[in-house]
Parts: sequence; C-alpha cells; structure tokens
Amino acid sequence: MSEMIDPEINSLDPQELYRLAKRLIPGGTQLLSKRPEMFAPDQWPPYYREARGCEIVGLDGRTWLDMSIMGVGSCLLGYNDPDVTAAVVRRVQAGSMCTLNCPEEVELAQLLLEIHPWAENVRYARTGGEAMAVAVRIARARTRRDRVAFCGYHGWHDWYLAANRLADGPADPLQGHLLPGLDPGGVPSPLAGTAIPFAYNDLDRLKAIMAENGRELAAVVMEPTRAVDPAPGFLEGVRELCDAHRVVLVFDEITSGWRLCLGGAHLRYGVTPDVAVFAKAISNGHPMAAIIGRADVMQAAQESFISSTYWTEGVGPAAALATIRKMLTIDVPGHVAAMGRRWRDGLESAARRHRLPLVFAGHPAITTLRFDHPDAAALGTLLTVRMLTHGILAGSGFYASLAHTAEHVDRYLAAADAIFPELAEAAARGDAAARIGGPVRHGGFARLA
Repeated sequence: MSEMIDPEINSLDPQELYRLAKRLIPGGTQLLSKRPEMFAPDQWPPYYREARGCEIVGLDGRTWLDMSIMGVGSCLLGYNDPDVTAAVVRRVQAGSMCTLNCPEEVELAQLLLEIHPWAENVRYARTGGEAMAVAVRIARARTRRDRVAFCGYHGWHDWYLAANRLADGPADPLQGHLLPGLDPGGVPSPLAGTAIPFAYNDLDRLKAIMAENGRELAAVVMEPTRAVDPAPGFLEGVRELCDAHRVVLVFDEITSGWRLCLGGAHLRYGVTPDVAVFAKAISNGHPMAAIIGRADVMQAAQESFISSTYWTEGVGPAAALATIRKMLTIDVPGHVAAMGRRWRDGLESAARRHRLPLVFAGHPAITTLRFDHPDAAALGTLLTVRMLTHGILAGSGFYASLAHTAEHVDRYLAAADAIFPELAEAAARGDAAARIGGPVRHGGFARLA
C-alpha cells in the first residue's frame, strides 16, 4: 500500500511528517480528537497506512492494537469491515456520483423508518456536526423561534459554540459538555444567548429555561445518554416540557446510536423525540449522517435552504445500508457491552491490586478512565506511552467494537498489569511527568504552535 502515498512523504519519520503538517495545516489535523497532543505529544503515532479489524499499520510498518477510540467511535464493526467495504467498492465501481440521484438513499430511508416507526421522513448529510446543524435549522424553521436549550456535545457549528458567546456568566459554559476551552472565535457575537446549556438529569434547570424562554425556544437538543443512564422520569419529563411549550425535541444519537441499542439509545429508554440524528457508526467509517423525524417537523426543511452536492453521492448510503443490515443479523450492542465490561472489570481489579487511583465512567461500550490524582494528566500520558511499548494504542477510554475479542482485551490487561507498578510508584512520588520522555497530553482545545 506504500505506493498510494507520495514516496517522499512515505520516507519521512511519522513525527517529522506531523511537524510538517502543523506548518501546513492549522491545528495539524482536521479533528481535535485525533491530535497526537491529546494522547502523548511527540510519541503517539500520528498516521496510518492501513487498518483492519482493530489493528492499525503505521507508516513505519509497525502494527498497533487499537484499544482506544476506534476512529473516534465511527468504526463500530471494526476497521475495513469486509461486508461494508464490498458494498462501497461496488458503488464506487458503478460510479459514486453523477447528475442523477443514487437509489440507495431511498432504500436507506425505508430501512431507517422501519427501525424507527415513530419517524416518517429522512434527510441526509455526511458528517455529524453538519447533521446537527441541519436538525437545528429544521427546528427553527418549524417553530419560527431562535433559541435552543441543550446538554451534551453537539459539534463545531455556530449554533452550538454560541453558548460560549455569553456576555456574562461563566467564561466557558461548554466546560461541562465534553470538551473544555472551546473558543468561539468567528462565531457572530449577536448569537450570544441563543444557545442555553443545562446539565444532564437536571430537569429543574430545563424547567427554568422553559419558563424564561419558552416562547422563544425552538428546540431542546440533547444526547439521550452519554456516560450515565437517565434518572427515573428525566427523559419523560423533557418530552412533556417540549410538548407543553411546543418545542422540538432533538436527540443527538451520533455517539450513542447503534452501540447501546440497535437504532439508538432512545429506543432502549422508550422515549420518542421529534428528530433523531445519526452519524459515526451508521456507516462504519464512511462519511454518512441521517436526520430522521416526524413529518410535520421534517417538512420544515422545505421552508429553508438545506442542500449540498456531496450529500447526494452514493458511497455513504451504500456503506450505511451494509452496516445496518449487518447489525440486524449480529448482536453488536451485546458484544461491545461484553468486551467493555471485560476491559473495565479487569482494569478495576488491576488498579486495586496496585493501589492505583483509577476512576471509571460511562456505559460498558464506551468507558472512560481517569486518575483521581493531582498529576492525573501526566499519569494518563505515562499510561499511553508505556502501552505503546507493548504495541497498544491506549488513551483515556475504550470504544469497543465488533472486531475486539476477549484475547484483545486480555492482551491489554496483561500489559496494564506489567505497567501499573510503575504508575503506582509515579503517583506516590508525584514524578509521572519526569518519566514520560516528552510533554504531557492536552486536556482540551489548545492552540498549537
């Protein structure tokens, strides 16, 4: 596969190539979550040559076992799934773009609506962030209102980052919504006050927002779950508030969708939104996103200009059809939950043995870990660096996939058992940063030199 890459680029050391990238590409990468600085600066392998299952071959030919984020959660079936790849190749060979529309988009719409009988219409995009922007645009067009109440993380678009444009109040209202320090530079200041945050499971705060903004609120946008299950009555209460104030309820299932329950976490909890948004795992590594919803809401898309050329290409729908059809035949949520539990239970046991202050959060399929220690960032970086010596990509959590087996998890746990004595010593002495051999990882958005 090396001939696919310019020979001069291919001959560069991966870290040298990344240094070049930071001179050519603002921020170095296209996605904050893929910056090496988020894992182990100057040591994390920044580029790959090929990927299959849960293994990645780097530019230097070294093979890594991915026990980290699996394409930031996009590859639920594993990398380069043969069934999905075959469907994509067929579509590419037949032509993935032309003047006419691909029939797969109609077929995919039928399949999505069969799985979600509450929904009646579907629109498409190709990324999660833009799909959420479409959903908010539709809600605003439907209600003729401007403001949005939200909890959770929903991407990079103006409607969301406007939360950090507030003239008063906390300096970073998005702090508790996954990523700290998101700079709203370039977001128009008149959008201040149009995006109003509330905490997950805090129904009283949402009631207060509704009381103050109900007649100006277009939508409540939220993940049905990320790290914890909803408190009894929480989602039901959100649904009732939206109905009472004629507000569109949008569930962002970009992260939770398909990995916790076939079709999305909202089906697991039995609460129906007006609009649901899917991306990431819906097409197993190929760009695709879907916005589904009730017809009376979705038809508002025709009252606004929502249109893009590459939303009509054929690879995304073909990949999504193959992905969903495979998930209809295999209990993917059951498998990833089992792998996640095995990983988490094993690490908790090892942490107790070695007296390491590890704290876990999240559902088994998407478990996060952190060190309850003043040197938490340094200890997390040291864990990543030492795992690299074992040929394992490890970060602050684990996105399980269908490709992960018990043997993969046990390989990680064996490496952890070998690494944890040093981490425990570093935690006790407070010298983790001195052991890393490079900088400590970043904890959120940071400008790169």
